[in-house]
Amino acid sequence: MAESLDFDIVIIGAGPAGLGFARSLADTGLQIAILEKLPESVLADPPADGRDIALTHTSEATMRDLGMWDHIPADRIGTIRDAKVVNGQSPYALHFDASRSGADYLGHIVPNFLIRRAAYNVVKDFDNITLFTGVEVTDVHTDTAAGTVTLADGRTLSARLVIAADSRFSGTRRKMGISAAMQDFGRVVIVCEMEHELSHNDTATECFHYDQTLAILPMHGNLSSVVVTISADRADDIMAMTPEAFADDIANRFGNALGKMTLVSERHPYPLVSVYADKFITTRFALVGDAAVGMHPVTAHGFNLGLFGADVLSGEIRHALQNGTDIGDFGVLSRYQSRHRRKSRPIYLGTNVLVKLYTDTSPPARILRDAALRLGNILPPVKSGIMRQLTEIDRRAG
Repeated sequence: MAESLDFDIVIIGAGPAGLGFARSLADTGLQIAILEKLPESVLADPPADGRDIALTHTSEATMRDLGMWDHIPADRIGTIRDAKVVNGQSPYALHFDASRSGADYLGHIVPNFLIRRAAYNVVKDFDNITLFTGVEVTDVHTDTAAGTVTLADGRTLSARLVIAADSRFSGTRRKMGISAAMQDFGRVVIVCEMEHELSHNDTATECFHYDQTLAILPMHGNLSSVVVTISADRADDIMAMTPEAFADDIANRFGNALGKMTLVSERHPYPLVSVYADKFITTRFALVGDAAVGMHPVTAHGFNLGLFGADVLSGEIRHALQNGTDIGDFGVLSRYQSRHRRKSRPIYLGTNVLVKLYTDTSPPARILRDAALRLGNILPPVKSGIMRQLTEIDRRAG
């Protein structure tokens, strides 16, 4: 007879959002199960994937509260003190300066694989958190009494609440009959790290060239995270370039502002698809992380929104526990959905509009986006609003 196990919460997916959510409730005494198809060895020591995450002040504070920040090596943390947005070959830039914000910096940059490792380290030793690795979920069902998750080996797990945190292409979301709006941009983002002769001066630059987008994000020392967004039909050509030719091309596109550049990591290509679930909850079930909102990376909000959503949901569950309310109550989940959608929906839609504008090569679009950059610089309230939205400086800790 197949084994049946009972928990308070079952989380499907052991990425940073799922693990962070579990850690935020670790001191409540709730019995939490985390299901992950990858082996535990990969969670404990994830491979470098080329992605570097721009963290808002709110996300940094949350990571500190969860103990994750203590597991990030100081010499792998980049700092953004200034940010510039450039349109085509124009020397004009929309400029964001931390010194004008009342903060020492706009945000930090941390490699994704280090965040993943830190998230694992902060949950692995809790007795009330059980990690099931190398498992496959074959079925998910919920009703007003409980949720049930079935594994490929025949075991079943029941819980008062089931959480899906299994990527923007969530199989669990589909199994629960929740649809999602997907925007395939027909583009590929290629990410890597590069060293350079000259200092980046802690400045992040987004260059919207007419054939591709180039982002240079400052890491520790003379190291930068490089993000190239290109039409999917041209991605193979860029991946096939020799490291030397690729480095020379990036340096030239950046106006040689950083001197000679050298590729120091592998190049990793990712198809560019954004996702927004039509709803974040149903009976005793909720989506967190990319399963709820998978963002285009241009505004660097994907991970930050995932961490925000997990924090909001854990807060609602804590409130329910304090008031003796069922943690899977639909009212509890509805409050989470309302707060998360209220924050994420405008950012998601606005980002997609921004991407469309800055990837349109028609003359009217070029004129419009150049005008938008100048308008942002000459209208302080607009510029300050954008800065607060992207960095959440006014919500920073201490």
